[in-house]
This record gives sequence, structure tokens and C-alpha cells, in this order.
Amino acid sequence: MRDETMREFQVIGRPTVKKDALAKASGRAEYADDIAMPGMLHGKLLRSPHPHARIVRIDASRALALAGVRAVVTGRDFPGVRYGNLPQTRDYLPLALDAVRYIGEEVAAVAAVDEDTAEEALDLIEVEYAPLPAVFDPEAAIAPGAPQLHPHAPGNVSAHTEFQFGDVEAGFAQADHVREDVFETQPVKQGMLEPHACVGLWEPSGKATLWSCKMSPYVVWRQLSMGLDLPPGQVRVVQTYVGGGFSGGKQEAMPMDFCALLLSKRTGRPVKLVHGMDEVLTIGHMRHPMKIWLRTGTTRDGRIVAQHCRLLANGGAYSSIGGFSIFLAGAMLNLPYRVPNIRYEADRIYTNNGFCGALRGHTVVQMCFARESQLERIAADLGLDPLELRHRNAIQPGDTTANGFRVGTFAFDECIDRVAEMSGWREKRGRLPKYRGIGLGCGAHLSGARLMGHSASAAELRIQEDGSIHLTTGSTDVGQGVETVMAMIAAEVLGVDPDDVSCTKVDSASTPVDPGTFGSRVTLFTGKAVERAAEDARTQLAALAAERMGLDPGELVFRGHEILNRNDERQRVSLKEIVRYGAFQRGRLVTGRGVYAAGDEKIDFRSGYGNLSPAYTPTACVAEVEVDPETGHVTVVGLWGADDSGTPLNPLAVKGQVIGATVMSLGHALYENLIRVDGRVMNPSFRDYKMPLATDIPPLERFKHANVLTWEPEGPFGAKEAGQGAGTGVVAAIANAIHDATGIRFHRLPMTPEAILRGLGRVPEAKESAQ
Repeated sequence: MRDETMREFQVIGRPTVKKDALAKASGRAEYADDIAMPGMLHGKLLRSPHPHARIVRIDASRALALAGVRAVVTGRDFPGVRYGNLPQTRDYLPLALDAVRYIGEEVAAVAAVDEDTAEEALDLIEVEYAPLPAVFDPEAAIAPGAPQLHPHAPGNVSAHTEFQFGDVEAGFAQADHVREDVFETQPVKQGMLEPHACVGLWEPSGKATLWSCKMSPYVVWRQLSMGLDLPPGQVRVVQTYVGGGFSGGKQEAMPMDFCALLLSKRTGRPVKLVHGMDEVLTIGHMRHPMKIWLRTGTTRDGRIVAQHCRLLANGGAYSSIGGFSIFLAGAMLNLPYRVPNIRYEADRIYTNNGFCGALRGHTVVQMCFARESQLERIAADLGLDPLELRHRNAIQPGDTTANGFRVGTFAFDECIDRVAEMSGWREKRGRLPKYRGIGLGCGAHLSGARLMGHSASAAELRIQEDGSIHLTTGSTDVGQGVETVMAMIAAEVLGVDPDDVSCTKVDSASTPVDPGTFGSRVTLFTGKAVERAAEDARTQLAALAAERMGLDPGELVFRGHEILNRNDERQRVSLKEIVRYGAFQRGRLVTGRGVYAAGDEKIDFRSGYGNLSPAYTPTACVAEVEVDPETGHVTVVGLWGADDSGTPLNPLAVKGQVIGATVMSLGHALYENLIRVDGRVMNPSFRDYKMPLATDIPPLERFKHANVLTWEPEGPFGAKEAGQGAGTGVVAAIANAIHDATGIRFHRLPMTPEAILRGLGRVPEAKESAQ
């Protein structure tokens, strides 16, 4: 489904190695923990051993007396200003002030001459706690008489969202078939290899500078300003290389960031803090565990007429981005299907666990697991092929959904057909031997969200004397290849090579303000800004070249580092020559600027109505599994995916992204579970927190992904998101394949060998594990 507006490019569409590949492979990339400054001190954080307690007293005198210790700070050393994403959900403090609300919450920080001394000093800080009743399950937390975590949140409701579109009661009344099911998902961590790390320096002038591995440096910049009670102009955030973040793991300011800066202010020296992996796996920013009640009504031929969803999310002790999380789960409930009547009610609940936020496929993965599992059951109830049921309900290009999404390019039908063909669905469905099964799962994702706050991206592009290009944006490369694809966009517009374009890492003192890297927004939002900045520069260069060559600017083309007369290519001039001509003879310096904000429309979060994103990516996945009935072990023998991510700008990077998203969802389905008992994480290491290994994925000849090519007019050179959508249907596809192989229908994740053996009747039923 290739649009006639698509054309051949000089740079776009060619597999291109990441610009930072050599630096990373050779060990020359400088991560936050690699930073070393003269006189630098090392910091450590003291954490609460209690899930809920009042802080009676903190005495740091013995720690301060230890040789090598230079400073200790507690919550009372900060201004006491709460920070967070939205005014109504600002509940963070840099360090706990009067109470702790989960095991691992930060209560004090120390700076010393080395890590060992700082660690020893933590044992010398005396904290007197008065334990309080704690609650860990969201249903228990909303029960009458439950312990209350925050005075501003009666009933422990951290955030509430509800909306309705169409006539839901009438929709169910006309339905020929109605199903109700309850699904539960588990807490999952990002699993990034680089732990959180930062270096803080409070200069004598009063300027506070933080070097850190952040996905959204300007979010951190704002939050540091709040929590330190400083004007934003006094705060500087410098991005380092990021060793993985996965859409939420390194999104916000953290206690370590505030403490590095305040300890630096106290000592007059730079201070570095680095988390251990046990801390990363304990504190928060994980995927929300959810309980999802879903009711769906259909006609006899499987067309959806109404859906009603109630959701309860275990949010942990603090808000993070949780208000948007539960809104997004409902907003994306219908995609990629036509659902005329929808009701959604959701509560995010405070509990005495580490807090939850965003993670790749932000809440969409959980909703797809529930919806796609139920659709499979509906297909069985009605005697329909699950693939045909999806076709009958597929959103079409040009549709407007019941909640106001205006869908442009959306090749969902083609995605379904492509995975069916690649996997051999029609030949295998119902014909595989016992304990071998095949399942389908579908999903969708947005290409960046229009938020109520700052949504726009900007780019600035400077043409140097030698014809090279210096590009700055406010978006971060977190390993997905942003610097490479932005260089490719600029190079395509200006007729140069990507290697001619250098990119600057985000520095709040010099780069454009930007919301950051999340929600699959960068390729479309920042990419469009870069395209416009390059076009701005090209217009200026064309005017100079036309003046020099005696031509009309419209007669010029940019190719191969030259500007050519399109009617007579013998008449040409180098880009470098025109830049020098403009600078030295005409007094004109060529600087391009571009901004993209996806229009003025903002979604109404109160009603839930509005066009959340400029573009949407549909996806389909087929999984084939083999189940060992003796051990319960599941082998994924095949995974086939297809999505419509527009025009792939860098096919090599797109392939890496879709494989990564797929493997993460495979882990969510079968292995990953942050086990918590009374608020204590029982598996705080990668030895015990199980993630998929290379040996757990199918062989490459049976692990394939196809891009259904479309041309998205909102995106740069027709592109949409490619980093998250591919993973949204995978969990459901595996669940449906396991059901096909064993007859076991899972309503709770993960689908472990023990759970499979219970389902097969090989072991007795066990009590549900704590979350």
C-alpha cells in the first residue's frame, strides 16, 4: 500500500549504522558513571527498611564524625517543596520528611571521599521510626478503614479517570453475545543494563548543574527547579550517554539527583551517585500491575457493538506519571478496532510498594493482553476464525473513533494478512499436534501524544564553513538511534551524507526545550522539526546560490554536497562554496530553525475526547509455541509481526526496535515478575528477576517482522513510530497460542511453568503470590 507521493531518496530508507556505534563498541562512550572530576566525592543513599512509618528522629552525628565523610543531608535540608509531573499529582519530596511509604524510600544521603566510606557512613546514621499500618493490595487499600498513605488522597485514590462515548446500555442491549472476563497483570521492570547515575555540581555563582542519563532532561530540569526552589535559569541539566531507559525508566528527577546537588553545595565539590541494581529493581518506575474487568458485546457475526472496562491499578507510594497512565489505558482501549460505544472507569491506587510509571508500550500492553484474550474467547464462542473477527472490526484509514481519534494512515488489515501469510496461520490453525499451538494478538500505538503541557519539539541547524552541519534538538538518544535518524533527515533535505551532520547531546543551557523521549514521539515530532529546520536552511542556501548562479531558486536541487540546476546539471556549485559566499561576500550566516507541535488541538482529559496523537500505528503478531507437559516450560518456536510504521527512515534501526519491543513483551508474558511480599522485593537482581535470554527467542528464520509501507503525511518523509507498537500484541499472541496448545486460558500474568502445570492438573492449586 505504497502511496503515490512516496519517492526515491538519497539517504532516507537506506540501512544506516548508528552514529554512536563505534564509540559504544570501543568503550569510548562516556556514561554518567564514567565521569570523573577533580576532587569529586561519592554519595550514597540511606533507605527505609519499613513499608510505612513515621520518622521520629534522624541523628547523623556519628556518620559526620567518620574520617572521609564530608556531608550528610536529610529531608529537612531541602526547601520542602513537592515536585512532580502535574500540579494535582505533585507528591514527591527529594528525601522523606515526616514519613516513609515504601521499603527503599530515601531518607538521607552522605558524601564521602570514596564509595566504601560513604557506604560505611550509612550504617552510622541513626533513624528512629514509628511503624504505621501498611497496605500493599489496591483492593485492600480502598477498603473502609485501610491505612491512608497521603492526606490529600482520601481512600488512597491516586488518580481517577472515567469517560463514556456512544450509548453503552443500548449497545449491550442490541448485542447478540456478551462476555465478561477479569485479567490481572504483574509488576514489570525496564531491565536496563545501566543503573541510574548522576554527577552534581553546585557552583559558587549559585548555578546547579547535573550530568545524568535522562530520557527527558527538560522534565528533570523543571522538577529540580521545583524541589530545590530555584529559578529554572539557575538549573542546568546535561545529558550523558543513556544505557537504556525503555520509555519511563529514566524519565524523572530522582532523590539521587537532588542529593548530588545539595551535597555539592554543602561541600563545594562535585558529587557522584550511582545506584546498585538492587536499588533500581526496588524503588519504582515499573509497569503498573492491573486488574482489568472487561465486558464486550458483539453481533452474531462478531462485530463489536459495545465495551465496558473497569480498571484498578496498583500505583505504589507516589504518583509519578500514573494519572496519564490510566487515562492512556482507556484512551487506547478501542484501537485498532471500531467500537461505537465505550465506557471506561479507572482508579490508580496508592499502596506501600515502590511506585509505578511508564514502561515501553505504556499501559497498552496490559490492555491488549486483556482485550485480545477476550476476543479470542468471543471468536470461539461464535465459531469464528480469530483472524476473521479482527478483520471485521478493523479500523480503516480516515476513521474517527468514538473518543475522537482521527485516524490517517492505518494499514491494519494488511498487517493481519501479512502475519497470517508469514506464519502459515491458515495451514496451522487447528491442525497442530497436541501441546503445540498458534495464537494471534493485535494492538496499536500512538506517535507521540498531544499533552496539556509542553508538547512541541524544536530544532536548530547551523551550516558550517566547510559545508558540514551542526544540529541541536532537545530530544535524547536512549539507544534507539535518534541522532542517526535526525542526521539522515537533515542530510536528505540538504543533499549531504549523514556523517556530515553532527548532533549535540541535550544541554539545557544551549539546546531547545523539549518534552523528551517517551511515547514514541521523537521520530515524528522532533523529526518533523528537523525537517523544517533543514528546509529553512535550504531556502536560504537556494537564495544565495540562485544569486550567485543567475537562476531562480526553484530551479535548484541539492545533491551530493552540491547545488545543481535541475534543467542543466552541468551548472553546479558546491555547498561549501555557497556557504562561504554567503558569509564572506553577502554577510549572511545560514541557520535553520524548525518547530513541530502537531497543531493547536489538545485532548480534553476530563471528557477523554480528542485526537490524542497526529498518527497511529497498527500492529499484528502471531506466536507459535510448544509446551512441555512434564515441566510446564513454554518454548516460543515462532514469532511473526507486522506493523504500519509509515516509511521506515532507517530500516536497520526499525528492525532493532521492533525486535527489542517483541522480546520485552515475550519476557512480560512468560518470565518477568517483580515479586513483593509485604512490600519487600524478593528478587532484586538480574539473577533472580528473570528476563528472556537470546536462547529464549525463536531462530531468526522463524522470528520475522514486516513493515507494511504507507506514507504518513504528518511525519517526516512519511514516517510514524516504530519503537513500541510492535510489542503491544505479543503477550496476547503468546497467551492465545498457549491456550491453543493446552486448553488453558490464562487471565493472570506471567504464564509460568508452575501455572501451566496447575492448569494441566499436574500440581495442586497455589495461593496467589503477593504483588
